[in-house]
Amino acid sequence: MEMGKKRMAVLVGCNYPDTQNELHGCINDVLAMKEVLVKRFGFDASHVQLLTDAPGSVVLPTGANIKRALGHMIDQAEAGDVLFFHYSGHGTWIPSNKPGHAFRQDEAIVPCDFNLITDVDFRQLVNRLPKGASLTILSDSCHSGGLIDKEKEQIGPNATITANNTTVHSPNPKSIPFESILQHLTSLTNINTSDVGTHLLEFFGSDASLKYRLPPLEWDLFDSLKPDEGILLSGCQANETSADMSPNEGGGKAYGAFSNAVQMVLKQHSGQLSNKQLVTMASEVLQAQGFEQQHPCLYCSDQNAIATFLWQPEF
Repeated sequence: MEMGKKRMAVLVGCNYPDTQNELHGCINDVLAMKEVLVKRFGFDASHVQLLTDAPGSVVLPTGANIKRALGHMIDQAEAGDVLFFHYSGHGTWIPSNKPGHAFRQDEAIVPCDFNLITDVDFRQLVNRLPKGASLTILSDSCHSGGLIDKEKEQIGPNATITANNTTVHSPNPKSIPFESILQHLTSLTNINTSDVGTHLLEFFGSDASLKYRLPPLEWDLFDSLKPDEGILLSGCQANETSADMSPNEGGGKAYGAFSNAVQMVLKQHSGQLSNKQLVTMASEVLQAQGFEQQHPCLYCSDQNAIATFLWQPEF
């Protein structure tokens, strides 16, 4: 891919304040990323959109607002553009309704209004990319491995990094169990069903995930385009949790463990890093810090695995 012309980003931090699902470091994660994007990767601050649930936020990170921001970014893109989405917040596992996937689970992120954004939605966004543009997704959330449906695994359950450590953290996991998602949605719809799609369609209508608005047989429309330009750096494997560290646990500001590891790697290495190098080094940082149950993953084409992260310009 030629070096990017426009560089655009959507950064979403969900702390879920004053709820039983409250996190502490997610907004800090995306604020730190915005600074790095502008100072290191050549992003114009006016092309970086922040969506957070901080007190006083005008535009909240609801499912509809996040998808609208991502769709607008993709609609503006042209060949050679570099697009970036950083999400720090809760993730969840949901029962799969894909043909042939009985008893399996799929990945989703949990916006502040619980209007889930699923792996099918991210696949559809990647397929909308104009030829020659790229979309890099950094998801610091639980169950985030495989968040772009049908994207090729480069670093994942079959290729993890292990190390011997003496320190093991017990952090706050960035996960909301499916049962809690279902309970919350039931309180919104007053419908007695365990089918999450019924609740999402009833309450959010056309803003609900494509996973529930389209018949499963039509999902073939969203098969991966080979090779495509979707790149996913996930904070953990699909069956794992990602950590949120509170100030009293780590000292100083709260942070997401994976987002913080990426920041540490970028500070230690000022030159260009490939996507694979960045994920590998971030994994090593997490292991050294004692996050033994969290293994970051990389999903993308073979070519993009060795491509420079965010196509960092040479200075």
